[in-house]
Amino acid sequence: MASQWESIFNFLIYLGVTLPLMGFGIFVFAITTPYSEFKLIRDGGAESGDPQKQAAAKAAAHDLGGKIIGLALVLASAIYHSLGVTDLLIWGAIGIVAQVLVFYVFELVTPFRVISEIPKGNVSVGLFASRLSIATGLLMAALISY
Repeated sequence: MASQWESIFNFLIYLGVTLPLMGFGIFVFAITTPYSEFKLIRDGGAESGDPQKQAAAKAAAHDLGGKIIGLALVLASAIYHSLGVTDLLIWGAIGIVAQVLVFYVFELVTPFRVISEIPKGNVSVGLFASRLSIATGLLMAALISY
């Protein structure tokens, strides 16, 4: 029974570190993009009646959602492979930095400007950015286990 309580305690510690780390990652994603994903998503509801705003909301939701999934993959791997909470914090920070860097490398190497296409409602760019963030998260998660 004592080991059960120890497992619950470890779960709560890791949860108490992981959720704020995820929140911090979302905050970093929000401040490092030149457009506000949350504003685009909020302003693009069906009641807006503006197809461009609705498309921009979809593009931003895909972009931000992909970043969140990518970070969650990194954090899940860090939790599984970590030697302790410090490892989790280090790999979480590396995952956040990697996601931001991938976004800006993506911006540099594409023939279009992501920072202007998503606010214009280019859902394809949002989807592509999302999948790139998820792929980055998968690769980072695998690298943590190496």
